[in-house]
Amino acid sequence: MRRKLAERGIDPTAPVADTPEAIPSLEAAQLRIPRDYREAQVEHPAVAEWVRSIAGSAVGHAASPLIPHWGTPGQREITHGRSLLLWGSTGAGKTHQAYAAIRALTASGCGVRWHATTAADLYGEMRARSGSDPEYLLRRIVRIPLLLLDDLGAAKSSEWTEEITYRLLNWRAQNQLPTIVTSNLPPVRMPGMAAGQPVLRDKVGDRVLSRLSGMCTPVHLDGPDRRFRAA
Repeated sequence: MRRKLAERGIDPTAPVADTPEAIPSLEAAQLRIPRDYREAQVEHPAVAEWVRSIAGSAVGHAASPLIPHWGTPGQREITHGRSLLLWGSTGAGKTHQAYAAIRALTASGCGVRWHATTAADLYGEMRARSGSDPEYLLRRIVRIPLLLLDDLGAAKSSEWTEEITYRLLNWRAQNQLPTIVTSNLPPVRMPGMAAGQPVLRDKVGDRVLSRLSGMCTPVHLDGPDRRFRAA
């Protein structure tokens, strides 16, 4: 054996290089994640616990030649789980932690089909215009196994935006599809809060807040604005 290895120029006593294997799903995710968040790491313990919970509830399936995109036998897919509400002041790291959670899930060995959008972009895409089908778009987004809905409550609100948000979150809540929601606003008015301080309830309405309360684990992120600190 030693002679054969020597003929091939292989030294069996040499240390093995510590080169981590590539993770195709993470590499694919990196191409879709905004550049600012491509190195994001989960830092908050509650977010880390949520990632473990979602990855732990992933289910396996058998591959089929009829549906090759399902992957290899035994591969697990993110299919259901509790959602996450990240709220706090501007620059506290909510979007950073949201993309860090997506990166952690894609690196966990699970198959993850995900989509990310801001609430304002979602409403913009949903507006009727020539050549588009808002209903088809909404049906596609509500069924994505993992959704990031960023900056909820930041866009101008109306009965129409409330209805879109309700339909999206209601369907996902009923089907237990994990959703990461971020907002600059506290969910409800709390003791000691300034009278003019807006809250998420004022922006999205009671029906949406009720769905968020039922489906999400709330995580408050505070601290100085990261963007100012980096500058």
